[in-house]
Amino acid sequence: MTGGLLGIEDLDRAEIQAVLDRARDFQAVQRASFSRLDVLKGKMVVNLFFEASTRTRTSFEIAARRLGADAISITAQASSVEKGESLVDTLNTLAAMHPHAIIMRHSASGAPHFLARYLPTPIINAGDGTHEHPTQALLDARTILDHLPSLEGLRVAIIGDIAHSRVARSNLYLLSKFGAGIVLCGPAPLLPQEMGRLAPGVTLTTQLAEAIRDADVIMMLRVQLERMHEAAYPGSEYFKFYGLRLEHLKLAKPNVIVMHPGPINRGREIASEVADSQRSVILNQVENGIAVRMAVLERVLTNGAVA
Repeated sequence: MTGGLLGIEDLDRAEIQAVLDRARDFQAVQRASFSRLDVLKGKMVVNLFFEASTRTRTSFEIAARRLGADAISITAQASSVEKGESLVDTLNTLAAMHPHAIIMRHSASGAPHFLARYLPTPIINAGDGTHEHPTQALLDARTILDHLPSLEGLRVAIIGDIAHSRVARSNLYLLSKFGAGIVLCGPAPLLPQEMGRLAPGVTLTTQLAEAIRDADVIMMLRVQLERMHEAAYPGSEYFKFYGLRLEHLKLAKPNVIVMHPGPINRGREIASEVADSQRSVILNQVENGIAVRMAVLERVLTNGAVA
């Protein structure tokens, strides 16, 4: 991870565990004090977001500053991209300013990987198209471990727009490395069969009740209307068949936890009563985003050394 973080797929279990363990240390720091640490004093990171983001961009910025680094956030709308500058020229310009890392979100799958081949600056993937969102999977794993003793042997139901979800793909890679069983569920057009072949222990179903039955973790996904024709999935119809409601939780394990990477569309993929229930750990995910991204930044910018 010393050259950046492009995805979960190529990480081994030990690398993932190291980040999860370090994030747990930073959880304790967060709860004790909001004072800055000096771990990354003198370092500069650039947040370069070509897609809209609230949670990811803000938590990376907070994480960098809590570690003592300087953080600069740039959106495509406020950059020369709007004037027609190419992606490579934009990144070369930024690299010439000598940041210590570039955190990048882009609508094109593989964009961070492409640039990582040409730029010496470490790149952290904050979401690339429908491919991966590695820090989301890491914070999801950290959240699960805060509530359940192990990832091994868990039944995790991931429900919704599987086809367009980089969150689903990264979680599939991570959870399968730790021996969890994964059920992917959604409408047939949003449930690509090839997803079931990406990792061992993955099953697919179009039936919500089947996916949720005996689940330890239910992970709901946003319907990504911006990547499809909105009229194909009207909210009321989608919610009827794939919206998570309180009665569904009776099918799962008694201590089931409900997750969602956000933003939540209440009444489309999840009922407010579930999102706000005691089984929901959605706000815990947001909180853990900072601790996990602190762990990732420290690991990338200190050549893998953990203080």
